[in-house]
Amino acid sequence: MKKKEQSILLEDHIKKAKEGKQISFNYLLDTFWNDVYNFQLKRTLDEYEAEDITIQSFSRAFDKISTFKEEYNFKSWLIQISKNIHIDLLRKKSASIQSKTTTRVDDSVYKIVDDTPTPEDKLITEQNLAQLLLYIKQLKPNYQRIINLRYFQELSYKEIANTLNEPMNNVKVKLLRARKLLSEIINNAKS
Repeated sequence: MKKKEQSILLEDHIKKAKEGKQISFNYLLDTFWNDVYNFQLKRTLDEYEAEDITIQSFSRAFDKISTFKEEYNFKSWLIQISKNIHIDLLRKKSASIQSKTTTRVDDSVYKIVDDTPTPEDKLITEQNLAQLLLYIKQLKPNYQRIINLRYFQELSYKEIANTLNEPMNNVKVKLLRARKLLSEIINNAKS
């Protein structure tokens, strides 16, 4: 795909994400996950911390997508959000103050529709349950847990957020990532 076509596709997905289209959130996550994760991995030198900050970065970006201005570079915008989250975490660590933060959940978070099964969802539901459980065990524990809560306990995003004591956008991003990783594991096993 040529650079201009990629740019047009990206602009289209950003516009659709602003309208709350789940497929566009998936596209943005898939397209920029490695960029943000690798940026954080270089900064933190810790896979788990880099992954956690990346999840928070996408969560915040998706929550604030309506504020993104098209004249800016989306990847740079994401990296800046990620950088700010990391700086905030470093400040909290250096201050060594343990404080409980509250997260106000905006009504727009509840408007993101997820009733259309993604290709990953379809692939997951087609698998034999015993085999699927073996695939799930290959995921990191935090992804295993979120898959379990969503697909086996059939909790809503809100219920998962309450169970994990995390903001709902973090839950959505983790679930997107878990489904993608699980889909890759299944596809690799089939080939």
